[in-house]
Amino acid sequence: MNALVHAHSGLRYIVLALLIAAIGIAIPKWQNDEHGDSKIYTYALISCHIQLLLGLILYFISPKVDFSMMGEKLYRFFTVEHISMMFVAIILITIGRVRSRKVEGGVKHRTILFYYGMGLVLIIAAIPWPFRSLGAGWF
Repeated sequence: MNALVHAHSGLRYIVLALLIAAIGIAIPKWQNDEHGDSKIYTYALISCHIQLLLGLILYFISPKVDFSMMGEKLYRFFTVEHISMMFVAIILITIGRVRSRKVEGGVKHRTILFYYGMGLVLIIAAIPWPFRSLGAGWF
């Protein structure tokens, strides 16, 4: 289980980097009303889904997920808050990718910018950063 926790924790940086790169690519493409697509959009989506799969496995085997301990901040965070916000973020990112494939030009990139940006904000808010005192480290 330790290796899985470290993989899930380490992959967060790849997810964040790909989302930031996708947003960084979408901004000028939207402003210039460019056509075409970027593979970074798909890579960001795939990395989010892989992270979700690792997280779901951890959700069912982690001792930090305990519905009987909901009064304590740590257990409530991992049992409800973390998974809920991450699900919403990944749903937004997926919707953004699907919708962007159906349109062309600057609208495609604006769609990515909006949905991936909202997903990124939720992900950053839901990560158990070490300074939040939730028992998680940098990796």
